[in-house]
Amino acid sequence: MNPLLDHLNAPQLDAVTLPPAHALILAGAGSGKTRVLTTRIAWLISTGQVSPPGVLAVTFTNKAAKEMQTRLAGMLPINVRGMWIGTFHGLCNRLLRAHHRDAGLPQLFQILDSADQQASVKRLLKSLNVDDEKFPPRELCHFINAQKEQGLRAAAVEAWDDWARKRVGLYEAYEAQCQREGVVDFAELLLRSYELLERNEPLRRHYQERFRHILVDEFQDTNKLQYRWLKLLAGGGAHLFCVGDDDQSIYAFRGADVGNMADFEREFKVQNLIRLEQNYRSHGNILDAANAIIKNNPQRLGKNLWTEAGSGEPIRIYESLSDGDEARWIVEEVKALSRDGHARAEIALLYRSNAQSRALEHALFNAGLPYRVYGGLRFFERAEIKHALAYLRLIANTDDDTAFARVVNFPARGIGARSLELLQDAAKAAGSSLHAAIPQVAGAGGVKLAGFAQLIVTLRDAARLPLPELVDHVLELSGLRAHYQNEKEGQERLDNLDELLNAAAGFVAEEGTPNQDGEITGEFGNDLSSFLAHASLEAGEHQAGEGDDALQLMTMHSAKGLEFNVVFISGLEDGLFPHENSLSEDKGLEEERRLMYVAVTRARQRLYLSFAQTRMLHGQTRYNLPSRFLDEVPAELVKWLTPRAGAGGFAVQDPASRSYGSTPRRSEASGGSGFRIGQSVMHAKFGLGVIINAEGSGTDARVQVNFGQAGMKWLALSIAKLEAG
Repeated sequence: MNPLLDHLNAPQLDAVTLPPAHALILAGAGSGKTRVLTTRIAWLISTGQVSPPGVLAVTFTNKAAKEMQTRLAGMLPINVRGMWIGTFHGLCNRLLRAHHRDAGLPQLFQILDSADQQASVKRLLKSLNVDDEKFPPRELCHFINAQKEQGLRAAAVEAWDDWARKRVGLYEAYEAQCQREGVVDFAELLLRSYELLERNEPLRRHYQERFRHILVDEFQDTNKLQYRWLKLLAGGGAHLFCVGDDDQSIYAFRGADVGNMADFEREFKVQNLIRLEQNYRSHGNILDAANAIIKNNPQRLGKNLWTEAGSGEPIRIYESLSDGDEARWIVEEVKALSRDGHARAEIALLYRSNAQSRALEHALFNAGLPYRVYGGLRFFERAEIKHALAYLRLIANTDDDTAFARVVNFPARGIGARSLELLQDAAKAAGSSLHAAIPQVAGAGGVKLAGFAQLIVTLRDAARLPLPELVDHVLELSGLRAHYQNEKEGQERLDNLDELLNAAAGFVAEEGTPNQDGEITGEFGNDLSSFLAHASLEAGEHQAGEGDDALQLMTMHSAKGLEFNVVFISGLEDGLFPHENSLSEDKGLEEERRLMYVAVTRARQRLYLSFAQTRMLHGQTRYNLPSRFLDEVPAELVKWLTPRAGAGGFAVQDPASRSYGSTPRRSEASGGSGFRIGQSVMHAKFGLGVIINAEGSGTDARVQVNFGQAGMKWLALSIAKLEAG
């Protein structure tokens, strides 16, 4: 047997040694898809079925492309550096470089990254005297890229009103500007490459005859134009070998179309559909949970993960009182895992929304545990948070030039570089702060600067408000909320701003103490100064250095492709995960379930699921129902770290200990009911139900029952059932 085929299981062997034909490989999480792809290429070359130049392999990340090249170099006695292995963008760049004249590009054309593209759009808007508040550059970039990913030039985009027609006109002007300057953005690389092959028959035929085998990784993440590009290249008889997992399609918001898998199977009459179901990553209980969750999605191509590694540990589920309690519990559990010998770098904390990291980061900061936010910034380092804090810093101290420079024209208020230059000169001459020098600037620029100074005065007038109200006031009056509401993908930034409000409320609850006048003051003199000092310290402390053994924090989307010994999935509450935006549409809920499947299958050995009965939202406490995904995990796989409901669906909590007792204790005060005065009574289905309190004693005792939001839902349903007889 060929040594290349050693250590392959039966389905992997079948996939690698398929005769030349179209094939769709359904590769489950941790099933060795990279091994199959690289071994397939090595097998084709070593058996003489194709020469190295006849292979085209497409990946979705440069990291995956480099890993494939490294593995191939170890399998074959050839130089693999010249092979066409890379990302869609990388391969299209290579094609356009080789045929730049045919593509209508200069030989040394430059590529715009996302920041460059946004700067280019800003220049365009300024040159055309277009209001960038009505047409935000970031939003316009998303619009342009979305059209290109659909294969649409400006002339082909439908516009039904003046606003849409204006956007299409700006798209056309942007294309002309890029062509004039000899630059292309990422979306243009693929569209220009596709158009080149589509209209140039001799060139298309050359590449169709050259590439006899086309292999595609992460096929479920392809968009419409990428699939059309592949079909174009395969139109001359090449064999498509597509590897993907429809259960891990979680990038619809980026344009990924999971329907490409079914379309490929139908359009190419694929006879070879192979399922890689043996998992080499996770223990059996984790895989059984993942299988049980994802089976609730209809129209799957279908597979069932299994392992020879044994069942392993049960899945641990924890129910906390609040998001703060959830974070503190996670920290204590991480400490215990660390004491037991688990490396912190092999422990991941996953969450649905970036904003959720704030409570976790705060608990880690207080515990002195180093952590790293993977694929993103720490909470207090995020741009929108730094903008909001800059306004708060100006309220505390108008002479803070760093804060002033950050927000004097953000959101945009027409204060240009020339006005700022005049202001800096005036401040230098007077030996004053930028704010103090504003009256020295004349003309239109001076008027706009004076308007900003008046805004700061207005904000300072609200400085005696309680801290959470002050933060809310600043977010509204500064225009930050309105600015991000106008962005297509501004919701995440708005969520972070709301989380800043929660941070302020939490800070007052934890750190604030009333003075003799009843005002809340902090360690540094007052709420605002204390909070700003806290934000600065928390932003700078416990930043894990390169190579440090640090906890990994990330969104579930960022976790795709990664794996860890221990995984915590937090915030499992309906409305948060699955996200409330997905609940009104079936496809949205299906994608959320696929995201849950991806999150669960990141764990090798131990998996924790947690949710909170209450969570801070917009500075207010919100009562939550447990995520429906928890109900989809079979009970026999689960170990609850908090007890489940007994008779009547209720579990009882002792508020003094803030943890559940093993069983409800009966007492004379409870009349034998199993409930005690002062307890929180939790309903298994409806989350927070009631809090029972009492006044007086004996026959004069009065019992007060306080229903939370979820408890009110339960009560309303109960009354409706009674009225219905």
